[in-house]
Amino acid sequence: MKTYLGRALGILLLIMTLYLAVVWVWATLSVQDAVARFPQAANDAALAPWQKAALLQVEDPSFYRHHGLSVGRGQGRTTISSSLAREVFLLHGRLDGGRGAVQRLYRGVFECCKQIDLGRDVMAVVLDRHLSKDQQLAMYVSTVYMGTAQGRQISGLPSAAEVYWNKPLQQLNQQEFYGLLAMIKAPNFYNRDRNPAAYDRRLGRISALLHGDCQPSGWFDTDYAGCDR
Repeated sequence: MKTYLGRALGILLLIMTLYLAVVWVWATLSVQDAVARFPQAANDAALAPWQKAALLQVEDPSFYRHHGLSVGRGQGRTTISSSLAREVFLLHGRLDGGRGAVQRLYRGVFECCKQIDLGRDVMAVVLDRHLSKDQQLAMYVSTVYMGTAQGRQISGLPSAAEVYWNKPLQQLNQQEFYGLLAMIKAPNFYNRDRNPAAYDRRLGRISALLHGDCQPSGWFDTDYAGCDR
């Protein structure tokens, strides 16, 4: 029995290793085309220094130190690099030929197993090797999903600022910008008009975190339950 289980685990490990190796090769060969097909960062996507610091503290505290992946406290399953890698490699733009066929395969795998698929993590490492941190951040700010409003999907913090606050992104006050950060985790659930109680609770926790009144309790603590005031 032990021999059978050992062989089964060995085969499984070999399959996973081959799978990730193919992802690495495919992502490396495809990254330039995938980035070229991706929407370029908008001119209004630049953040004020305090906005940039707040975004990184909530979404990716070690962004400028890691190489695509991080296991820091409060990081959760995704970094900015891995969230962007999903958009660049899988969701925006269709590659041609054999690379397009592999893209469709990986898109299906991710939709099936997104919580445990390590392929996206490999793509994040490849993307981080080919784009500077500032490029990644600008692309993320321009395209991060911010929910559905007024009958359309809202992509990017600049569009979200205009839709939810009727202001340019750079003109948001602290509370308004923190409100956008509160929404990123689940923008249709943490919507101040549809679910004000959940929005207010999340905003309070984000504010407490950013004011230094609490800390995440571990890697997966992106809810910040200990930050309730």
